[in-house]
Amino acid sequence: MKAVVIGEPSGATMETIMAVYPRHLAVVQKYIEAGQVIGIGPFSDFGNMAIFKTRAAAEQFVTEDPFILEGLVKSFSIRDWNDSILPE
Repeated sequence: MKAVVIGEPSGATMETIMAVYPRHLAVVQKYIEAGQVIGIGPFSDFGNMAIFKTRAAAEQFVTEDPFILEGLVKSFSIRDWNDSILPE
């Protein structure tokens, strides 16, 4: 079962976001290289989402992501996602 992290942005300025983005990208890249991220990014209207191969990876990610740690993501939830109809 996969896990989805859904985040609500804090309303930080683009200047603040761009200052933190390189550190956020480094953490994301680590999870991509480990094969733990299926997809990650913002919604077109509001908020953001990441899909992880395991709940453990999602839970670890939220303890490391600078966007969360530095308050750019106001709140988040982790939801288990049953992807049973997707091919392996």
